[in-house]
Amino acid sequence: MRIGGRLAGAIEILADVEERRRPIASALKDWGTAHRFAGSGDRAAIGNIVYDALRLKLSHAFMMDDDSPAALAHAVLFRQWGIAPEALAERLDGDKFAPEPLPEATLAAFASRDLADAPDAVRGDLPEWILPSFRENFAEDWLGEAEALNLRPPLDLRVNTLKATREKVLKALSRSGAAAGAIAPEAIRIPPGSGPDRLPNVTAELSFQKGWFEVQDQGSQIVSKMVGAKAGDQVLDFCAGGGGKTLALAAAMDNAGQVHAYDADRTRLAPIIERLKRAGTRNVQVHDALEGLSGLEERFDRVLVDAPCTGTGTWRRRPDIKWRLSEKNLEERMAQQAEVLAEASRFVKPGGQLVYVTCSLLPEENQGRIAGFLASDAGSAFEPVDMETMWSTTFPGIEARPYFPVRGAVTLTPAATGTDGFFCAILDRKA
Repeated sequence: MRIGGRLAGAIEILADVEERRRPIASALKDWGTAHRFAGSGDRAAIGNIVYDALRLKLSHAFMMDDDSPAALAHAVLFRQWGIAPEALAERLDGDKFAPEPLPEATLAAFASRDLADAPDAVRGDLPEWILPSFRENFAEDWLGEAEALNLRPPLDLRVNTLKATREKVLKALSRSGAAAGAIAPEAIRIPPGSGPDRLPNVTAELSFQKGWFEVQDQGSQIVSKMVGAKAGDQVLDFCAGGGGKTLALAAAMDNAGQVHAYDADRTRLAPIIERLKRAGTRNVQVHDALEGLSGLEERFDRVLVDAPCTGTGTWRRRPDIKWRLSEKNLEERMAQQAEVLAEASRFVKPGGQLVYVTCSLLPEENQGRIAGFLASDAGSAFEPVDMETMWSTTFPGIEARPYFPVRGAVTLTPAATGTDGFFCAILDRKA
């Protein structure tokens, strides 16, 4: 397909996402099924336009004075892919698959507008109601943090040390542009590329099938490392989901000790079984009902609570959820977070640790939840650790400097640490 057909496809998918309020991945899959003539390179380019458009939805609409799918898709090529309007018009001329030309008023707006004149929420491509939370969390750095969330993310992998070394995996993926990650010791990173570039399908690699590595953002690897699990420990992953952190914890323990992986959502938990087999993990018990943990209260050295959250830290990868998020969603997540913290804390033994993690960058879900927990009856048995010291000892010599919003907590961000957004708080249970 030429660029005209790709642009038209992206416009169609953007309209579908907007009208039906559905995930990008679902809309892309359905479009590909209905247009089987489109090759893998075409589908990748179209997907890139769609994702890029939604990352910068507000600023694109401001610059074009038009928030239609056609205007957003064209803005991607103008602003992010570096194709001038005149050059694009020449490339689309005579292409029968190209979309209709933009109105002259839209092109005139793009030529005359300056993003510096836009409201703050538009400059940061943030829902306006979230702007105060970003300012509270990052002060004068809020805009840089918001802008970093609007960039394409890299592809991060975690080496499975039960089966391979980082050097071994890097050699196996040498054709993919893979390089060692900057912070987590088992991290490997493949850069995101630009324009129509597509990331390699690493899950098709023989080394993946052998269980040498898992796809996992470096931020997730970092917080898994900060749990501090070691051989012989008893560890509970209380909201295990698909098992990414469970696998990292089991590898850190070298298959010695025990990891109990629990999640009430059986659909989210389902992939963990196959992943555990591929990784060669032998020290994990999986639970899909809380009754499976009965009798284990106050028995665990470390309890990880990867709490349900708004996912604001993952907006680079899932920009569509940014525009569907509401204040009601945030309130629901905060209530769930308070509930799981209280419930999970029962399983920490005296002298053990409770680790609270979200992939959110909103203080209401992070330091606010920890403050609320510590003020509760359940939280009175806990006290925050010195997180700045823990960071320095866990990742010595690392130049990247995360945020330490309150004692006992650390915040990772795309701008500060080059990762997805994560919050991690560690609390000691008093002996």
